[in-house]
Formats: sequence, structure tokens, C-alpha cells
Amino acid sequence: MKQLLLLVTAILFTFSCQEKPDYSGWPTYAGSKEGNRYSSNTQITPENVSQLKVAWTYSSGDKDPDNRSQNQCNPIMIDGILYGTTPQLKLFALDAATGDTKWIFDPASVDTTAKNDKYAFFKVNRGVVYWKDESGKDQRIFYSTSAKTWAIDVASGKHITSFGKGGFIDLTENLDREPGTFSPFIAATTPGIIFKDLLIMGHRVAESADAAPGHIRAFDVHTGELKWMFRTIPRPGEVGYDTWEDPDSWKKFGGANNWAGMSLDEKRGIVYVPTGSIGGDFYGGIRKGENLFGNSLIALDAATGTYKWHYQVVHHDLWDRDLPANPNLVTINRNGKRIDAVAQITKHGYVFVFDRETGEPVFPIEERPVPASDLPGEVAWPTQPIPTLPEPFARQSFTKDDVSDLDSATHTEMLERFLTIKYGEPFTPPSKNGVWIFPGFDGGGEWGGAAVDPETAIMYINSSELPWALTMINVPGKGGDNSLKGMGEAVYGKYCVACHGADRKGNGSSFPSVLNMKSKYNAQQLWGIIEKGKNMMPAFAQIKGIDKEALLAFLLDLEEKEPTTSKEPASTASAAKSILDEVPYTMTGYNRFLDKNGYPGIKPPWGTLNAVDLNSGKLLWKVPLGEFEELTKRGIPPTGTETYGGPLVTKGGIIFIAGTKDEKIRAFDKTSGKVLWEAKLPAAGYATPATYSIEGRQYVVIACGGGKIGSKSGDSYVAFALPEKK
Repeated sequence: MKQLLLLVTAILFTFSCQEKPDYSGWPTYAGSKEGNRYSSNTQITPENVSQLKVAWTYSSGDKDPDNRSQNQCNPIMIDGILYGTTPQLKLFALDAATGDTKWIFDPASVDTTAKNDKYAFFKVNRGVVYWKDESGKDQRIFYSTSAKTWAIDVASGKHITSFGKGGFIDLTENLDREPGTFSPFIAATTPGIIFKDLLIMGHRVAESADAAPGHIRAFDVHTGELKWMFRTIPRPGEVGYDTWEDPDSWKKFGGANNWAGMSLDEKRGIVYVPTGSIGGDFYGGIRKGENLFGNSLIALDAATGTYKWHYQVVHHDLWDRDLPANPNLVTINRNGKRIDAVAQITKHGYVFVFDRETGEPVFPIEERPVPASDLPGEVAWPTQPIPTLPEPFARQSFTKDDVSDLDSATHTEMLERFLTIKYGEPFTPPSKNGVWIFPGFDGGGEWGGAAVDPETAIMYINSSELPWALTMINVPGKGGDNSLKGMGEAVYGKYCVACHGADRKGNGSSFPSVLNMKSKYNAQQLWGIIEKGKNMMPAFAQIKGIDKEALLAFLLDLEEKEPTTSKEPASTASAAKSILDEVPYTMTGYNRFLDKNGYPGIKPPWGTLNAVDLNSGKLLWKVPLGEFEELTKRGIPPTGTETYGGPLVTKGGIIFIAGTKDEKIRAFDKTSGKVLWEAKLPAAGYATPATYSIEGRQYVVIACGGGKIGSKSGDSYVAFALPEKK
């Protein structure tokens, strides 16, 4: 019946669609500016996909030997050349049919920050942007290393010195806020998008209350000049200003940033921008109100940045429910009417669907009452929007009946831990009693995004189904201890405790322990890491003066003495104050609910691939994504694993996706969800694959960077294709 429904839907769309866009290549991040991760290639089919073999492998050789590097890049293909990045954010151009190197741009060759320490800047890049002028003579790749967005000449692989500041623009500048009033951490992780001669950019910011503003900006592709800016934290008189109780909110708060990418309707000239939460993820007592434009899908005039419409998916976010991926632009058939729609996935497992022009919901959305906060000073918003359709692609409850039962001992252990957390209802505000975040902080949906087949308007999306525990505590170090170490504990409480924990033991492979640091580093070495960042850890250059010495004393257990060597002015722990001083609570860390063997403490599935019909809003099928081979050998059906990186779907009938902890890439039948093929990768492919055709041969390419959730790091790209005909 479901297959018949798919066939009828496809026929309707075939006859109704008058224009046939070319989706045979992979010219942009996510495959097209509509963000749909779709390919019209048909060479690889359900009948022959099992014959796929490795066509070529490219290895950059620059993974971190300590297994803390990643590669999340979705490469693009232009005129037979594949462009992508390496774990250390070198930009490469390869022959897309052979994997042979054309050129490599190494930022360390011209960037003193990277030259001084190859692991210094924030190491996440999910893709690059291509632009050419009308003549085709001027062709550029734009890509980012931390806060620098470079313009690279396609022919030579050299940076274009007439662009910006000798080849790059600095995203820490021109943010409509005085420097020094916010955390300097800014990094462009997901590529921007091109509209005519504009490069429209978002950026990542700190998660703390002193986060930088997340304003959306457009730059001239020729010169790097700022052409327009949309303020995501509105000034007086601007749309959304009245959603903040504090009249000076625009001077103080940051976040509401686009870190996950955007989508573009080129014909209408509308760019669709999903945003993250306001800085200070888990306590909002200092930012009372709905907090626009946090956690919102915003439609802007791409030429001018003028506001058109918005929808806020989470009000006054206290759960880090950033919108995690670019939206999908698709035409759906609803009650006999064709609607040009924009569909936005969320971390909490929903899909919100709107009319592209008006922002009107396609399916009813209900404002449902949610629990109040029990933290003094916090005022949680009383309702949250829940779409009636589409059906959620992730489970929406976590009770004691859902606790893992792999064996009796595990069940007993995990049930005891489950019962230490008081609350389990969705949107229960953070509390000292603890709350369950489910789906977890990383989704549900995540930055890999969703694929949509434009012929059927069916969305394919992977989901992680792992609970995380969130418990609030008083910010450490506010007990009045004026010793150097006591002051250092206060600095640690402001900047470090959320990741490394109040006990400094860290949290798994993602956040290492910072106990016994003096056995690993001297003061100069440790400060170099804190000031510059390393791999996935951002820089904290804003910590200066006595704060710097105090933090080092606390982490290195140095002998007590009055600081006399600093020539920098004292800051947060002494005289000067920041907005962080207004925050009374912090969280105990990002705590996955895992058993002693590292398996999720909830009954499977732990990772899934889902098909959602955007016409009807119905969930068509759900299958596990990934497995733990040792559990399969015990007779346990495939459980799925946590998953990072998204799917692509083809006209040929295939969904390709990697993203699993078992280091495999798989092909699924898009009508049934059946696994048709799988292959082992050199490292986990926590990225979205790309596909394209050259001289009649279709290739599927995946970046194998690993490095997340305890996986080993890798530095290769692997391309698969059917055997060449002899």
C-alpha cells in the first residue's frame, strides 16, 4: 500500500512539474541551494547497487594523531573537479573521476595563526561555496577556517589578495557591537550561500551568556565589503524587540546565530535562515521573554536582508534546541493544492512546514502548556509550539519502561540512574533535580540535515535516540575564596565547567578530564591551548590578567603567591565584570545516558533512518541505522547507533548514508527502507555524502573523518562507483 502511495504521488508530481531543474551534479553544499541532498542520477539502482566498488581514495595525511580531529565536509563538484577540506582545514581540488590532486591551499602558508600551531584554530568545516562571474573567467571558492572566510582562485588554488584583508574577511568584525563586549569565539562551520554577487554568511558563537551576536551578513563576492546585515537580536523599533523584557538586550546578549546553513529560493530572491538559541543555553533568568530571533526560521530578502517573515520553533530556549540544519525547499501536494513549502527539521524530532511566501504553517501547530521552572529567577515560557503533522521522526517520551534491558544487570544499573532524575516530560525546565533531554542535545535531527525527493516530496532523515541528563548547580567559585586558586575556581566556573564538569573529570571522549594537568603541561603550554583553542575546543583569549594566572593556578595546582608577572589589566575575577557574573547557575556537563559498556541506556533503536511524506504528514517507515556487531552476534537485532551526517537520495531509487559508529556507508531502498548494500570505511563517515556523474559514470563520495563519540580519526575521502564496462 505504501509503495502504491509513493507511485501515485510520483505520477502526480511528474505531470504537475513544468520545469526540470538539473540535479545531476553536486555544485553546492547539500547538493543544491534548495538544500535537498537530491540527485537526479539514475545509473545506480536498487538492482545494481550491490556491485559498488571503491573507485578511488584520497588521503590528506593530516589527521590528529590523538584522534581528536574530524572531517564533516560535504564536498562539491564543479566541471569535473571535486572541492573539499581536510581535517586541518586545507582546501583541495581533486580530479573527481580519479581522486588525483590538482592543488591544495594550506592556510598555514599565509595565516600566522595556523602557522604557529597547526592545531590552533577551530577545526570544523562542513563545505565550501563556488561562484563565477558571467564570463566564467573569474571563478572562486569561498571557505572558512575559524573566523576567516577565504576567497580562493579556482584555477591556481591561491588566495585572492584583493578580497577582504589580503584574501579573507574576518567574521569577528562588523558585528554592530563594541569589541570586548562579547566572547571573541566566532567560527564559520557550515558554508554560506551565494545570491548573485552576494555571499550570505552565518557563524558559530560561544554557548555561554557572553556569546557574540549571531547577525546574518552578506558580503560582496568581489571585494569582501559588507553589503547588508540582519540583526537577530533586534534594536528598538525593529521586529522582535518587544519579545525581550530587558530594553538593553541588543547591547548585552548574543547567539540567535545561523551555524547550520541556509537555503535559497533564487527565483523569489528569498533566503531561509534557521537560528540557534540565545547565549547562555540553560539559564534564561537574565534574558526574560520569548527572545526573538532565537530558535527561529527567518525568511529574508536575499538582495537586501529585509525581513519577510519568521516562525519561532522554541520560545525562551532553555534546552539548547538550536535549529540544527538548513531547511528543505520543496513543492508539496496538500488537499489537491500545490504549495511551495519550506520544511525545517529540529533536534527534538519534529518537522515544521510553512508556505514559502507567507510563512503560514501548512499543517496546524498547537501552542501546548509546558511545566514552569523551579529555579529562582527563571521564568520559563508557558507554552511551546508542537506541529500536529508531520508525525515526529523521533520518540517523544522517555520513561522507566524505556530503560535498556540488554541484560538484567544493565537494566538494574540503568534504572537506578534513571530514577535519580526527577523529571521526564518534554520541555521541563532545567533544574537542580535534573531533567532528561530526549531526544538528546545532538538530536533527533542534527547538522547532517534531511534529504527530500522533489518528485514525491518525501523527506528522508536520520535520527539519534539517546537521552542526555541535564542537572543545574550553583556556579562554582562564588563562595568568597579570595586566594589565587579560589579566584581560579571562579574563572573555571564561568568558562569551563559546562564542558569539563564541576569535578573536572570531563565527559567521555568529547570533553577530556582536566585533572592532574601539571603532569602534562607547564603554565605556558596550557595557556597556549586555552588562548588559541585546539581542534574542537574554542579559544578563550578573552581571559586575561589576574584571571589568566588564577585559572592556571587552579588547573595546575600551583603554589599560592600573589601574581606579579602579569602586565595585562585585571578582569572578571577581580575588578571588571561581565554578563557571566549575572549567571547564578551552570550545568554539570553534557551527560549521555550510557551504560558501562558505552551502549545507550534506552531500549533500541538508538539510531534510525526515517521516511516522512510531506504531502500527508505521515511517517512512512522507520528502520535502524547502524549496528554494534558484537550485539548482533549475540542474536540482538540491529540496534542503530548515534548518527552524525545526513543522507542523500537519488532519482535512481537509493538513499546513501554513512554517519554511524560502525564505520560503514549504506544504501537503502527509498521505497521500503531495506538495506541494499554496505561497505566498511577507513574511519567513520560523520558527514553527508555527495554524488555526481562524469562521462556517464556515477560516483558517491564520503569524507571519512571519524573523531566523534570515541571513534578513531581519519583523513580520507572514498569514492564508490559501479565497475567500468570493458
